[in-house]
Amino acid sequence: MVTASHNPEPDNGVKLVDPRGEMLESSWESHATVLANTSSTDEFISALRDFIEATKIDLSKPARVVYARDTRPSGPAGRNAGITTTPILHYLVRTINTKGTKESYGVDTEEGYYTKLSSAFNKLMVGRPPRPPLVIDCANGVGALAAKDLSRYLVNSLPVELENTAIDTPGALNNSCGADFVKVNQKLPPSLINVLQPGQRACSLDGDADRLIYFYLDERRQFHMLDGDKITAVVASFIVELVKAVGLDERLKVGVVQTAYANGSSTKYLSERLPVKCVPTGVKHLHHAAEQYDIGVYFEANGHGTVVFSQPAQDLILSHQPSTPARSTALTHLQNILNVINQTVGDALSDMLLVEVVLAHKSYGGAEWDSLYSDLPNRLVKVVVPDRSIFKTEDAERRLVSPGGLQAKIDELVNKYNGGRSFVRPSGTEDVVRVYAEAASRPQTDELAFRVAGLVYDEAGGDQSQRPKEFL
Repeated sequence: MVTASHNPEPDNGVKLVDPRGEMLESSWESHATVLANTSSTDEFISALRDFIEATKIDLSKPARVVYARDTRPSGPAGRNAGITTTPILHYLVRTINTKGTKESYGVDTEEGYYTKLSSAFNKLMVGRPPRPPLVIDCANGVGALAAKDLSRYLVNSLPVELENTAIDTPGALNNSCGADFVKVNQKLPPSLINVLQPGQRACSLDGDADRLIYFYLDERRQFHMLDGDKITAVVASFIVELVKAVGLDERLKVGVVQTAYANGSSTKYLSERLPVKCVPTGVKHLHHAAEQYDIGVYFEANGHGTVVFSQPAQDLILSHQPSTPARSTALTHLQNILNVINQTVGDALSDMLLVEVVLAHKSYGGAEWDSLYSDLPNRLVKVVVPDRSIFKTEDAERRLVSPGGLQAKIDELVNKYNGGRSFVRPSGTEDVVRVYAEAASRPQTDELAFRVAGLVYDEAGGDQSQRPKEFL
């Protein structure tokens, strides 16, 4: 997939998809790096031969590569899946490779994708009161095309208002709009100020439609964000209730996977209801851990996530014989939930339909959903360092083991703040260390974050003449 996702329009990049339509397995990343770093055609072919030999690839077997791009001007034209979203590409890879098997995932076309999701969604919305229109911020990206196509299949079940759909306007992609803008700035995209009405539901996709953030305005027009943590809370709780209503709670283990960036209040809320596991940052870690449950729910705070069902869990859900009419209804809902979800990867449109199902079944608006728990104020601070490699972590990146003694100083600081929590982790791509902090109040949170940032800056040997003035 040729895309730079939520990043600015001038950026571009590539996302690689494995044969099951999932994230590329970690062990293959080193092979990709070697191939990408070759400096000539001959060197590339030589590296490719070494790769084929090392991984014992049988070249006599037929192969197929599916490739596509988003709407960026720098995306090369003529792709065999054309211009589409990253999650649709993942879906196509899975359906092509499972076609004709007992694990068949659907029809291997974009229309197959829209039909699968929408038909299940429409069944789940039967008998539910009509919902007011959902405002969808499409980030001026490829999600605008997909959301428009999907909406044609949802005529009577979900009215939508598509905003930020200017895919041909230079510089518009992800510019003051989209999921990343909303999450980072914790405010309404300026283009929606005169669009969104108090109490109305709204959501933002990112540039390639694999992230989703919800939000609403209260009666005082105060902005409220419903991020990946809030999505996890409402979706996981609903699935647990459905599994129990079917009578399969003894046979299906539902679990949640989070990273250290999950808000402490969400972790507390979820831990009181089902197992919660914390893993290092990165979708591949979350997805792999979610597969250890019968039903695994994961959403990063940034809005990227999905629900995965093990094959035995799917077989049980599809073959189970319910003992009462109420259980039969719940089972039908659970079977349809299976088809609304794109299990291959985080998918903003699929996740949006899932959230809308839960809100309709629970009769929730934004305020009711938001009231499940109150987020602790949090702050993320970026600290530029000469060498990020000196920072080493453990315990799912929640504690530092190097530089020596720094974690003890952080612990000492954290203990001075009510509800305090802070951790430090190096960036995977640049010489930057990210500091996350939470506390009971906004002033305490900011103070804790900037004190830890100051510690990190000094420990890394930062230039004191360049030390940011907000660092304490």
